[in-house]
Amino acid sequence: MSAGELKGVRFPGRYIQGPGALARLGPEVAAYGPRALVLLDAGVFALFEAQVRAAVEGHGQADIARFGGECTLGAIEAAAAAARETGAAVIVGMGGGKALDAAKAAGVDAGLPVIVVPTIAASDAPCSALSVIYNDDGSVSHDRFLPRNPDLVLVDTAIIAAAPPRFLAAGIGDALATWYEAASCEKSGGLNCLSLPGLPLAFTIAAACRDVIFEHGAAAMAECARGEAGPALERIVEANILMSGLGFESGGVATAHAVHHGLTMLDETHHALHGEKVAIGILTGLAMQRQEAEFARVAGFFEAVGLPTRLADIGLAEASAEKLRVVAERACRPGEIIHNEPYLVEPDMVVAALGRLA
Repeated sequence: MSAGELKGVRFPGRYIQGPGALARLGPEVAAYGPRALVLLDAGVFALFEAQVRAAVEGHGQADIARFGGECTLGAIEAAAAAARETGAAVIVGMGGGKALDAAKAAGVDAGLPVIVVPTIAASDAPCSALSVIYNDDGSVSHDRFLPRNPDLVLVDTAIIAAAPPRFLAAGIGDALATWYEAASCEKSGGLNCLSLPGLPLAFTIAAACRDVIFEHGAAAMAECARGEAGPALERIVEANILMSGLGFESGGVATAHAVHHGLTMLDETHHALHGEKVAIGILTGLAMQRQEAEFARVAGFFEAVGLPTRLADIGLAEASAEKLRVVAERACRPGEIIHNEPYLVEPDMVVAALGRLA
């Protein structure tokens, strides 16, 4: 570390992982007060409403609100208002990344602690003090950096193992980007989510995240296909949610997520999961850097775990030059994270790299 230079990392308040973790929700809610507002993802509402009520029963009252659609400014405002109106002492977000991001931001706006309960390990959203804000049409508006991380991240791996394996694979794509982006920021001096350079710990975590993914990714996918919360799945859930969350916030982000933001500008990609688009972003970055051996290694791994390696895999079978230009211009906006790379990035470079995936 350079003498006199400020660096920093950030963490969630607590992280608990394992099968049956949802049963702890009631006591955890009660520690904050008698009433909780639960933002429950509409996609899993029918599956988990009764389980949430059972977990909280005897410990307090849960007002459960169905969260559907995008994590927009309006959705966040509505959730914060609901928390105030019901007298909630804590906000719980349960479901996928957009529901969790809305809960985190609403907690800040309402001045309340936040518990997040992911039902899939499809991204590193649960641990972060970041909410990705979307427009109503599904395109990314901006990243909202929050003043604090969730107070508790409660990860029930039995629930995650029962989810479709595609979600776990998407989380692997999102988490693997942590290493490539942090490495770029370490070289360039790019700033992290604290607007500081990362401490060495951040880059150590990012490297460990990469190693866990390559070692256990395929086995974890096999366990998930069987609905089994086995040892490999436990390691990958930790990598997808905790290690990646710590690594990206404290190490920094770059090309992979900038390309993701660009891809959201095209309607054809809206069915693709966040981590699937990030996987394309990783390959775009490696192509742009002419890291041929690593490109081949990552592409082979993605094929093994079911992640996209071609633009057609995310709905861009007809990837015209005009569409690639839209992606590249969005990725390369002034102030965008792609400029954390240790070299000047121009839209033409991104277009050419994306063209390799056509």
